[in-house]
Amino acid sequence: MSTTVPSVAIPDRTWLDRVMRPVAEVEAGEAATALLLTLNVFLLLTAYYIIKPVREALILTGGGAEIKSYTGAVQAFLFLFIVPAYGAFASKVNRIRLINGVSLFFIANLALFFLLGKAGVPLGIPFFLWVGIFNVMIIAQFWSFANDLYTPEQGKRLFAIVGVGSSVGAVAGSKAAGLLFESLDAFLMMLVSATILAVCLVLTNVIHSREKDRAQHPFMRQQADQPLSKDGGFQLVIHHRYLLFIGLLTLIINVVNTNGEYILGKTFSRVAGEAVAAGTAGGLSERQLIGGYYADFQFWQNLLGALFQMFFVSRILKYLDVRRALFIMPAISLCGYGVLAAAPILAYIRVAKILENSTDYSLQNTVRHALFLPTSREAKYKAKQAVDTFFWRTGDMLSGVTVFVGAGLLGLGVRNFAVVNIGLVLLWLLFAAGIAREHRALTTTATLNAER
Repeated sequence: MSTTVPSVAIPDRTWLDRVMRPVAEVEAGEAATALLLTLNVFLLLTAYYIIKPVREALILTGGGAEIKSYTGAVQAFLFLFIVPAYGAFASKVNRIRLINGVSLFFIANLALFFLLGKAGVPLGIPFFLWVGIFNVMIIAQFWSFANDLYTPEQGKRLFAIVGVGSSVGAVAGSKAAGLLFESLDAFLMMLVSATILAVCLVLTNVIHSREKDRAQHPFMRQQADQPLSKDGGFQLVIHHRYLLFIGLLTLIINVVNTNGEYILGKTFSRVAGEAVAAGTAGGLSERQLIGGYYADFQFWQNLLGALFQMFFVSRILKYLDVRRALFIMPAISLCGYGVLAAAPILAYIRVAKILENSTDYSLQNTVRHALFLPTSREAKYKAKQAVDTFFWRTGDMLSGVTVFVGAGLLGLGVRNFAVVNIGLVLLWLLFAAGIAREHRALTTTATLNAER
């Protein structure tokens, strides 16, 4: 399943390469493409976060919070059909036509939603479902493209730079959405996102042409123009233990993280209610206290995540490698939920979730994408779509089931959910160990093939 990439001549190091050295170990000629990819994913995340509040506004006014809670299961079901359709299309076209086709499809969807919204058609439920499909598919496809451009050695060094675009794009998109809502209606914001996606499409084509022209070996040029094999995304995941472990790991991580968000939200609500009842809220309402808690929490979470991504991720991957880096976040989660099981108080919960989320958004996110570097092109595009869409949304669904059964039917408290998460983290560690073992075998095979 590994891909052998022939060596190419390396140009002299430019001033841009030298400027990027504090963030990651950039070799000669690598900085320009890395920065273009960073800008691309920055814009993709910005486009998503601009329409994310539009999604919330439409579903809450056109469907209700109850309907919103059921969409995770519906999205997981829809991906059973979307992933094979994506794979079939990828088997007929080369990579740039695949990316162009999918991107144009989503741009056209946004234009259609704009027209339907202006015509007064209710869009709450369909648009909410569409956004949940769009954001995981378009981001997974971007990282498939990045995996296809880089060798495992390059990706280990440069994905840390590209990941900065994700972190900053999420912040910029959230801020832009707040400003745009003051002057534009929800439907015009769809066109704003569509325009940004069109810019991303141009950037992708520039990167594709640049890297194809720089590839001095004919094999690499031919590979970029070739369609993928007929194997489907689910078929690849099921028949390759390494890919199956990655899928199951993604599912478990999402269940643990979402359960942790439930623990945090439940504790915030309890503490705010107690403060109002005791008269120690300083005149603030329960809703204002909860909003303040979350604002402070998200500030530190995003700040630490951005700092980790910019200054630590590349060095962790360099000195510990991808395999050892897999165990950092579950170790943090295991310690955090262990403390919560013993003493479920707000200060401990807050610190534990800030550390878990900031690590998830920086190191773990980069490692998760880097796991596909030593795989085949089919796995990078098709299997990654299956993992980042179906397995991800299934994790959302299973967390919802866990909360419904645990809190709704069994009446479990915060301490009990922390114990549940401890068990899930232990399972997470088992999958991480399996992935590390398979990753070692894949990279060893790729290295031996490259030396022949």
